Amino acid sequence: MKIGFIGIGSMGAAMVPNLVKAGHQVSVWNRNLDAAKALEGVTVLTSPSAAFENDAVITMLSDDVAIRSVIIDSDILASARKDCIHIMMATISPAIVEELQELHRKAGIAYVAAPVLGVPAVAAKGELNILAAGDAKAIATVQPLFDALGEKTWHLGDDPKHANIAKIATNMMITLAIESMGEATALTESYGLKASDFVEVITNTVFASSSYKRYGGNIANNSYEPGFKLTLGLKDVNLALDAAKAKHAALPAAEIVRENMIQAVDRGLGSKDWSALAKVTRHRAGLDEGLA
Repeated sequence: MKIGFIGIGSMGAAMVPNLVKAGHQVSVWNRNLDAAKALEGVTVLTSPSAAFENDAVITMLSDDVAIRSVIIDSDILASARKDCIHIMMATISPAIVEELQELHRKAGIAYVAAPVLGVPAVAAKGELNILAAGDAKAIATVQPLFDALGEKTWHLGDDPKHANIAKIATNMMITLAIESMGEATALTESYGLKASDFVEVITNTVFASSSYKRYGGNIANNSYEPGFKLTLGLKDVNLALDAAKAKHAALPAAEIVRENMIQAVDRGLGSKDWSALAKVTRHRAGLDEGLA
């Protein structure tokens, strides 16, 4: 299959080689052309519109602002191949998904939402979990791409918003898990039990999951190299809170997490892994985390 790929951040750079390895012809566009040129076995595009000349286009841009700039304001769909399938794998708001759905409907272009669960290291192994929603026929057509990128595709119906709200809710839950581990290790350490010993117990018993193991290990070792940048995590918590507000729902725990993440960014931790929010949590609990 001929694939256009828009957005070569850390996730895109980890995903593209698996598509190439699976035998697909991949052409890529990125604002920073050097990032695209660093990938082997791909054709580098000079404009994002050229990506829509392929059988399918995967978009993995960072946020709503980037999506609006590259996809919406540019009127990129006007010149797209009519049989092209657009796969939106970015984590974006339900509001902009509705806008994208309408634009694709008017242009006669199939639109599939397929955000992913996993960090770049997981993507590089082709072990992502893919949350797919949209037209069933279009999803079936691009399933070989999902098979190259992930270990499982979760089909969430024909409304693309379902995939995006599932991704937003999942990321919100991860931040709540990080918050809880930050508070829990602050409690254990106040009684002399090392965070590493406590984290080893919980990640092998009641919370034996990859997220708890990964981020609990970061907290125990006070090591927060990305992974997934805290600024992007804050963006996703804001998406969750905005989505809840649109439905008149309250997310009080997420409000606390957002406050701590904002403080972490203000203290220069924005480029660290999002589990660095635990440094603020632990500092507020009375531990010396080296924060001003």
